[in-house]
Amino acid sequence: MHVRLGGTLTIADVVAVAEGRARVEVPAHAREALASARAQVERIVAAGLPVYAITTGVGKLASVPVSREDADRLQLNIVRSHAAGVGPPAPAGVVRAMMLLRAHGLALGHSGVRPEVADLLAAFLNHGIHPIIPEQGSVGASGDLAPLAHLALALIGEGEVMVGVERLAASAALERFGLTPICLRAKEGVSLVNGTQFMTGLGALTVHRVLRLCSTADAVGAMTLEALRGCSAAFHPRIHQVRPHPGQQASAENVRLMVAGSALVNSVPARVQDAYSLRCIPQVHGAARDAAAYASCVVGVELNAVTDNPLLFPDEDLVLSGGNFHGQPVAVAMDFLAAALTGLGTMCERRVERLLNPALSGLPAFLSTDGGLRSGLMLAQYTAAALASENKVLAHPASADSIPTSANQEDHVSMGAAAARKAATVVAHLEQIVAIELLCAAQALEFRGAAAMGHGTAAGYAAVREAISVLDDDRVLAPDIEAATVLVRSGRLLEAVERAVGVLR
Repeated sequence: MHVRLGGTLTIADVVAVAEGRARVEVPAHAREALASARAQVERIVAAGLPVYAITTGVGKLASVPVSREDADRLQLNIVRSHAAGVGPPAPAGVVRAMMLLRAHGLALGHSGVRPEVADLLAAFLNHGIHPIIPEQGSVGASGDLAPLAHLALALIGEGEVMVGVERLAASAALERFGLTPICLRAKEGVSLVNGTQFMTGLGALTVHRVLRLCSTADAVGAMTLEALRGCSAAFHPRIHQVRPHPGQQASAENVRLMVAGSALVNSVPARVQDAYSLRCIPQVHGAARDAAAYASCVVGVELNAVTDNPLLFPDEDLVLSGGNFHGQPVAVAMDFLAAALTGLGTMCERRVERLLNPALSGLPAFLSTDGGLRSGLMLAQYTAAALASENKVLAHPASADSIPTSANQEDHVSMGAAAARKAATVVAHLEQIVAIELLCAAQALEFRGAAAMGHGTAAGYAAVREAISVLDDDRVLAPDIEAATVLVRSGRLLEAVERAVGVLR
């Protein structure tokens, strides 16, 4: 598979490159666009025109002129001085997404860098060279300055990189693969460090996980509905036709598909409706789906945006300073996503409680025979509760905050990188919460009987049992939770269900 720069990227493209399943190419039309914008930069420098970050300083220093002789040195100073990140290194997949998006944004032809810069970024991706980029230090103002500066350091042969599991100097990696470091020219340093590629790359990978996770949560919720012998009326299409939110309708349809053929659903004649955590699966899961759809739309636009500054428009010989680097659109989308998924997680945790509580389930306490001697799945609910509560803290919107930088020149910032990091953490927690519900629902179905299950729920149950044995005596639960998390996170559970009932929405 090949991903071509300078056209239109999709989230699927980003995922393919992040996972190392696609090579990156700089096609001819992108080279032409790069060369055209570069020629405009050269004319600006030759004429000594006052243009931000080309012949002036940056940030609060924008009014300080920089001579033609120092124009290249300015770019090197920008990269070095902005590499001020802290914290753990970003995962390789996130770094690869960043490099792809930075190269793609440059290749759209409004940044003024030479084609060699995009070529080297593509070479890093294709050779598996991953700059070590600290996760913290971006306020999402002039984009992700610190993370992108650490990326740019590697391109000039400074800083450190990972090649596989080996950590080495960037200069050594370049030499190993026969690559030449970039000697930065006018505009190239600021073009490399200005942009939203950290928050957007991480956001794209997060959205990809969420879209699959929402369907998985529907499938697991259906298993719980069946284990608790719930009512199907709440999922009737007519209910959702009169409140036609797309996510709500999709979740209701998924549950109907899962429990089709079940002898357990509607098996308690006296029960006319269930508790909210069962009855309102379409409404709560659906709201998370709709938030994910919005985040996907925002990220899809940002993938193909030019987000550095100033921007060049060679066809009009125009240079414009603006604020496309400001991360507010991505920050708001990631905050919205984190909040919606937090609500989904709290509902999943409440279903875990219903499965384990004999007063609510009619099943043995904590789904274990010989309760008292055995604690069964008691502590699984504790873990789900801890994760759900931690997500509530993380759901506070980063974009609601702002802190001035650069001597108050950058007096409103987005905190988009923080929003993206929080959203990714919320998703990781939610995957674990859904996995705990899956573990408990499968154990509860042991007491109900496999022959009575629906087509989809039976497939979900079988997938669990292929990986995790029945809990017939107390044992260490952490490996079971981890195995269930792998089923959820990898998509294997969803694949098993979809083989039985067709693709879930």
